[in-house]
Amino acid sequence: MTTQLHRTESDPIKPLTDVTGLLVGVVGGTGPQGRGLAVRLAGAGQRVLLGSRDAERAAAVAKEVAERAAGVAAEGIDVSVGGCSNLEAAGEADVVIIAVPFAAHADTLAEVAGALAGKVVIDCAVPMAFDKQGAYALDVPEGSVAQQAAALLPDSVVVGAFHHLSAVLLEDLAHSLEGDVLVVGDDRAATDTVQALAGRLPGMRGVYAGRLRNARQVEALTINLVSINRRYKVHAGVRITDV
Repeated sequence: MTTQLHRTESDPIKPLTDVTGLLVGVVGGTGPQGRGLAVRLAGAGQRVLLGSRDAERAAAVAKEVAERAAGVAAEGIDVSVGGCSNLEAAGEADVVIIAVPFAAHADTLAEVAGALAGKVVIDCAVPMAFDKQGAYALDVPEGSVAQQAAALLPDSVVVGAFHHLSAVLLEDLAHSLEGDVLVVGDDRAATDTVQALAGRLPGMRGVYAGRLRNARQVEALTINLVSINRRYKVHAGVRITDV
């Protein structure tokens, strides 16, 4: 994996990992979050492979995602979106996003663990439930969902990211994205890769937010955003200042 130079106001020359050639798999890619990430990444020219428990459904959704992404892709950008089973997506992709609900998280990872060995795995699941008072966080024995993923995938490098992106806004291609993706993980090369991948989303940046042990706070913040969204009828995100 190579790096390219990226200039910012705060850091005149900052190395940015080149992820343009990576095939990104999305386990749970037919759900709202996975679909939204896929259409935005594909529209930016990233090759994407959608996974699902139902391979036929994945293929159908992939076709729809490709058509929508082609409508917003810049001239000269090739849009590539495929669909298959979760296991195939995990095995064929270079980097894999886990975009399944928390209730299905552990079982899904157990099914694809072997295929994910040696790969960077990006987990964006949130341990969230609802009652009459609204959204609230669920306890995870490992501390966070990302840490649960690391325990279930000992041969993979797990990074937490993409929790705070609204699925509604991701899929609304008429709406410009603006915000930051908080990235947590223990492996510098892996977090650099995920930060660069986040930067492929127009209007977004990837910002390192600490070790994987800090994933609990990042995941829980999503629940605060859900509460904000419900109260104010918006789709709030996160922007880190002075970086």
